[in-house]
Order: sequence, then structure tokens, then C-alpha cells
Amino acid sequence: MPILKAWTSNQAFMSWLVACLVSQGIKILLGMVRQRRFDFRWLIGTGGMPSTHAAGVTALSLAVGLEEGFHSALFAVAIAFTIVTLFDAQGVRRWSGRQAQVLNRLLEDMYFKRRMRDSRVKELMGHTPIEVFAGMGVGLVTALALH
Repeated sequence: MPILKAWTSNQAFMSWLVACLVSQGIKILLGMVRQRRFDFRWLIGTGGMPSTHAAGVTALSLAVGLEEGFHSALFAVAIAFTIVTLFDAQGVRRWSGRQAQVLNRLLEDMYFKRRMRDSRVKELMGHTPIEVFAGMGVGLVTALALH
């Protein structure tokens, strides 16, 4: 298939893909060590150490810079995309997760006092700054290793 060959020969795409897979694999391994079990939700879940978002966009930006030059307009676009993603990963999504924790506590109180139907809000949405930095590290190492 020509599209598959094009994607696998694309350095930036492969850096992004491998960094995401490595980061998600690390999360799964850490989860298995901590909880002594495997949870299929870890395959596609958000949050956790290291940030897959940070790993992927960092690898993508570095690969674009190495391939196209750090002076190129394409690198400028990639780095702007990376900065927005990194801030979102540890900012907006993290605080959304904290709000979900508060809502869940309120729902639990209402459920136990008034016999309401309990439907929980997803809490693990974003990353701590250290999770983002760890993801960036995975991305940098991956892009350099594949270059």
C-alpha cells in the first residue's frame, strides 16, 4: 500500500507514533507494577505518567526541526502546536479533572442523602507538570533515536 509506505518513511510521523507508543507502554507497565493487574482502560486512557500528548508533540516538533531545519516555517508551526498542547495537557485538562473530583463528591453526597442515581464524572483527564516533562523527555529521546 503506497499510503502505508509513505507514512512509515515519514520521519516526523514515525517519531510521533513511536513516542506515543513508548509513552503509553510506560504508563501500562507502571500501572501493572503499582496495581499488580492489567486494566484495558490503560490502553486508551488519558492522564498518568508520562504524558503521551507531551511525548508525541515533542517528538514531532524535534523531528520536523531536524528534518526541515529549525529556521523553517514548518518547525515554527510544529513548535507552536507543541506549546499549546503542553499547556493544555497540564493546564485546562488537569483543572477539568479536579472539577470532576469535586462534582463526584457532590454526586456521592446527593446519592447517599436523596437516593439519586449515581453517575460519576471522569476525573483523570490531565497531567501534572512532572508528567508533562517526563513525556517531553520520552519525545526528545525517541525523535533523536529515530533520526
